[in-house]
Amino acid sequence: MNPTNEQAQACVRVCQMLSNTYKDIHLFRFEIQTRDVYILAGENIQIIVPPSGLWRFLNETEL
Repeated sequence: MNPTNEQAQACVRVCQMLSNTYKDIHLFRFEIQTRDVYILAGENIQIIVPPSGLWRFLNETEL
């Protein structure tokens, strides 16, 4: 399985925003079972990008 076009484009935008603010990207993972992309960056930035491409911050209570 591959990410959707919307999801792939959102990932590029999110990674560009993180890069613009000099945040290290520690993990970029496509989870095949849920089809979500997880991005861990900086000190404690957690982002989830679902197939719709509507990314959001993930807080620890959702893990």
